[in-house]
Amino acid sequence: MTPLVVAAVVLAAVAHAGWNAAAHTIRDRLTAFTLISGGGAVLGAVLACFTPLPEAGAWPYLIVSALIHIGYQWLLMKSFSLGDFGQMYPIARGTAPLVVTAAAALFLGETLNGPQLAGVIIGSAGLVGVALWGIRDTGSRPRWPALAAALATGLLIAAYTVVDGAGVRASGSSLGCLAWLLVLQGGLVPLYALVRLRGELLPRMRPYAARGLLGAAVSTAAYGLVLWAQTRAPLAPVAALRESSIIVGAAIGALLFKERFGTPRIVAAALMVVGIGLMLREG
Repeated sequence: MTPLVVAAVVLAAVAHAGWNAAAHTIRDRLTAFTLISGGGAVLGAVLACFTPLPEAGAWPYLIVSALIHIGYQWLLMKSFSLGDFGQMYPIARGTAPLVVTAAAALFLGETLNGPQLAGVIIGSAGLVGVALWGIRDTGSRPRWPALAAALATGLLIAAYTVVDGAGVRASGSSLGCLAWLLVLQGGLVPLYALVRLRGELLPRMRPYAARGLLGAAVSTAAYGLVLWAQTRAPLAPVAALRESSIIVGAAIGALLFKERFGTPRIVAAALMVVGIGLMLREG
């Protein structure tokens, strides 16, 4: 994890939080995901015209990743409809780095030293803890279907992180890999929305078009930075550092949406700082 890689992943985290904030302002979740996915597919098609075609060995990973992303998007929409955004999102994103650590060691032969492993665990604990602490602070009973959907989302995030990491390393071009991932995964959500909503889709999209397409552009940039970082560093620290987007999102919520930052998020931010410091240790 060189300083350049760290800077790229942190920038990706800020961008990720930014496009989620844009999507959060669109209450119609299907419309939001249609704009972001469809816009990403268009950007991917344009990018594919100017980048090398991925190597043959990368295509199985690209296809599997696209399928996982489709399931991830469906589960993410489902978890948001079942529970509060501020609780479901941290659980989904916070569980992923721990699973990535195990999967990368099992399937890709990656190992972390003691401090790096401790950093991944501490950072993930902070992210998951803030969601569970939020349930306690509000006094609400846990919504088990929502929690199950969020945990399943986290598993799919871990799955596509590992598959993407293997695919981009086999592709020979991180930009080419990005382009075709966007093309393969970006068309199905708009197609589903078109079949489901028919003539209502365009009128529903029109008021949110600018925000949705901006979200697509920012999402694409964030995705590209992470794919590049995965060619330069082990997957687990990259995945854990990427999820600092949750803390960035909490700050955006406090500044722009006037949401209370609160003690849980302060604790989570402190744990993330400690975790990041340990991830950068070489031994």
